[in-house]
Amino acid sequence: MNGQILPDYSGGGIVNLMQSIGVACGATPALPVHAQCRALPAAQLAEARSIVLVVIDGLGAELLRSSAAEFPNLARHVVGELSSVFPSTTASAVGAFMSGLAPQQSALTGWRMHLEEIGQTLAILPLAPRCEPPKFPAAELPQRLFDHPSFFSRLSRPSVVFSPRAIAGSPFNAWHTQGAENLAYATPWAMFAGLAERLRAPGPRRYFYAYWGDYDTVAHRSGRSSEAARRILADFDAAFGAFLAAVQGSDAWIVASADHGFIDAPREHLIALDEHPDIVGLLERPLCGERRVAYAYVAEPNRAVFAQLLRERFGHALDLLPSQELVAAGWYGQGEANPRLHARIGDFVLVMKDDWTIVDWLPGEKRFDMIGVHGGLSAAEMRVPLIALRV
Repeated sequence: MNGQILPDYSGGGIVNLMQSIGVACGATPALPVHAQCRALPAAQLAEARSIVLVVIDGLGAELLRSSAAEFPNLARHVVGELSSVFPSTTASAVGAFMSGLAPQQSALTGWRMHLEEIGQTLAILPLAPRCEPPKFPAAELPQRLFDHPSFFSRLSRPSVVFSPRAIAGSPFNAWHTQGAENLAYATPWAMFAGLAERLRAPGPRRYFYAYWGDYDTVAHRSGRSSEAARRILADFDAAFGAFLAAVQGSDAWIVASADHGFIDAPREHLIALDEHPDIVGLLERPLCGERRVAYAYVAEPNRAVFAQLLRERFGHALDLLPSQELVAAGWYGQGEANPRLHARIGDFVLVMKDDWTIVDWLPGEKRFDMIGVHGGLSAAEMRVPLIALRV
């Protein structure tokens, strides 16, 4: 585990930020277990009439720190850094922002999750199965798969959520924005214009949540520091700066952070597990999780052989860890685990080292490259900026 960073749930992580916001907004019932954010406690946030949280999907602290001159409006208001959750991926970390819960309690464990409730593996955000027809309509799945309330439904103050038009009405998003007014937007400029209008309007104390995912999309395709990724982030930075100027005097805490950062993964460090049929034959089902953190389901009689083969062949590229040991060690969060968690992380977790990734393409599956990746334990993936100012 040399050089890898474990999630901080004791006061320095995104889950702790949500605990601070929850307490400041009178969450009932209170969020479980986790401490408030040391850098931004609830008492400080509660002093303002409104609280705004902007989540910038994929913006790592390392990238922003090294490129501060390119993105001055974001960089000048950085007050610290936070850790993501484990795994450092959108499903688990945006799940934390929208539920207030660590993966330990939400049981949102990665992009692909095997779900015993329906006997199927889904990409959890679009609720889409892999290489097979769905067993249930997507609209019926949230109530079958999620047993946690949305963060917004807990709050004693009104909430407004700004979501990209492409996902605003999705079943996953609809479940996780219950209790809030959910508004769709087309561009970051439109998102910030809507936020500014609502912040300046008279009314009760409110909580605003806005999610922007375009940088993540481009970084996956082109790389985290590519010209395309920097260009789209620079446009967002300009929109953020204009927003701050527009809301001066509105008596609000403006907070921005991210779900995870990125690394770039070279093609020569991609393990295609489907090219190793002796190992694939030991799996009960295809890998779940991420390219950087994968879950392996292996029947008990085959586990010793599976572990031996993985370590002999790929020990240079990955750590093979028993899944339940990571729960006990607190990688997924503190406190009592959701009963569904154990079935969603398999028997082994494959934690990739350095810039290695792993896939297991299925017959007939469309293959694609992914330059920018996340989910792992590198500093670039795990550390996100904490941007905060009171206007």
